[in-house]
Amino acid sequence: MAAADRQDHVLDRLAATVASRRGADPSTSYTAKLLAAGPAKAAQKLGEEAVETVIEAVRGDPAGLAAESADLLYHLTVLWAAAGVDPARVWAELERREGTSGIAEKASRGTQAQES
Repeated sequence: MAAADRQDHVLDRLAATVASRRGADPSTSYTAKLLAAGPAKAAQKLGEEAVETVIEAVRGDPAGLAAESADLLYHLTVLWAAAGVDPARVWAELERREGTSGIAEKASRGTQAQES
């Protein structure tokens, strides 16, 4: 997907909203509160949401899974902002991997890790 096409994607709009909350009053913005607490707190919340997402998947509840997935993506976006990761970097990495076998991609990461 070209950068111009991504401009209007809901995840890009979410990331822009999250970024706009940096420095806002934590007493009036949950996002500002998470960002003020730093990457470790954002990561903790992401982990909690990941577990809740898995639970809904195991329960077989599509509506619950969709709702928890939205929470998971929100908290992932907050973690990226807290850690200084531009979503465009993530999109570029996904585009780099596009069309590559998952098995081959995982094997290449294993080789890189062993070489480091």
